[in-house]
Amino acid sequence: MLPLLVASQIREADAYTIAHEPISSVDLMERASKAFVGWFVNHFQDKKQTITIYCGTGNNGGDGLAVARILCDHGYCNIDVKITRFSEKESDGFKENLKRLRQTKITISEIKTKSKPPAEKAEIIIDALLGSGLNKPLAGDYKNLVEYLNGLQKTVVAVDVPTGFYADGEITKDAVALKADLVITFQQPKLNFLLPESGPYIRCWEAVNIGLNETFIQSLNTTYFFVEEADVRKLIRPRHKFSNKGTYGHALIIAGKDETMGAALLSASACAHAGAGLTTACIPQSGLVALNSSMPEVMAITRTDDKLPDIEWAKFSAIGIGPGLGNEPSTLKLVKALFKNYKRPVVIDADALNVLAENPKLLDKIPAESILTPHMKEFDRLFGEHDNWWQRLQTAKAKAAQYHINIILKNDYTITATPSGQLYFNSTSNAAMATGGMGDVLTGIITSLLAQKYSPQEACLLGIYIHGKAGDELALPNRLNVVLPTKIINQLPLTMAKLTA
Repeated sequence: MLPLLVASQIREADAYTIAHEPISSVDLMERASKAFVGWFVNHFQDKKQTITIYCGTGNNGGDGLAVARILCDHGYCNIDVKITRFSEKESDGFKENLKRLRQTKITISEIKTKSKPPAEKAEIIIDALLGSGLNKPLAGDYKNLVEYLNGLQKTVVAVDVPTGFYADGEITKDAVALKADLVITFQQPKLNFLLPESGPYIRCWEAVNIGLNETFIQSLNTTYFFVEEADVRKLIRPRHKFSNKGTYGHALIIAGKDETMGAALLSASACAHAGAGLTTACIPQSGLVALNSSMPEVMAITRTDDKLPDIEWAKFSAIGIGPGLGNEPSTLKLVKALFKNYKRPVVIDADALNVLAENPKLLDKIPAESILTPHMKEFDRLFGEHDNWWQRLQTAKAKAAQYHINIILKNDYTITATPSGQLYFNSTSNAAMATGGMGDVLTGIITSLLAQKYSPQEACLLGIYIHGKAGDELALPNRLNVVLPTKIINQLPLTMAKLTA
């Protein structure tokens, strides 16, 4: 897993690399700037475009000065550099790169404190004003300049981090930061890139390797990790010759009511397509025809609102509960019966989560290592209102440890909080998947993986990745605006086969 570092740890990795490679600070800056330019020139190939690079006087500004020189070496001939003189401080890297830049023909100008920002006619703005070390809101000259640049509606490419944007920590709703079309960030994504608060400021990002010492990075104490395909390939198991339906477990999906049988069908179908040897759906009597018509592979236990179904709990390898159950008293009875009679980890979603929110004493009754799959509103109903996603991360970490459960907090980079206090960010999925029923599919997949004897943590990481990967395989190559949950379900066997190839 890729360890995700906070800004202070990234500075530690810089310092360690400088001391132990060894490499000078300015040469590491040069390497980073070359990595930036390497990505830039492959995606902005018109060398006649006009570019202005805004540089502060710290190391981020030094990167910007180096980028200007290296772009010039690549034949970009319409470059201006504007240096903000809002402080007397200059880093050594800035000083050296300014000296080198002055040996070129690139135009350099300065923006003084309290001066009106100069007119800007460039087609592309490269932001190298302030880097990842920012720890307070923008104010004064920097705030004024950023607001001016935001108003220009130019193409903005940020060096490492957009000016004013915190690499980690809480981002307030009224934060002022430069809005970047692209961020080319060094070594790895910053934590806040993976949270929804980044949306107004970062359209997309790309991490470029600058050669920081990987052994040292792996040694740092972090609770944040990024799950990539190589990690999933190590976890997923191929289906072996001479295996049979008993090899892959028997999953039970408790879901649906008269008006929401679709949720039950999606969840049960996803469970079967993700590889459970046997799948049974506990559904209302009225849904039996729909289930038999659409998924004859799935067995049924029927139930009524006034009586608990007769379930042989012990025969099931894994159980998922919640999609489309509704908020009737019968749902509370089902949740209580499940917790009383079944002591293995279960997957809890949708209306079953709402029952927990309304009956918080039940949180202590959840079987150890169970998996909760809330979206943002469900999470806040469970654990209280939050002002931002950074707060939700800390709450998820604390509650997962407190109740010895796994919490899947859904967003673009869906997060898994584990009982041991770790947070894993998923790297798959896309906006075409933002449609009703996707959560029901995810519940079915994870329940299926639990039935196949994956550990709860493995089921979380695999299930989220596979779900998003199936969506990526459908949406991205075909440029689809929307991918329906049924299409994801049908794609699952192929996606999983590719990951075991």
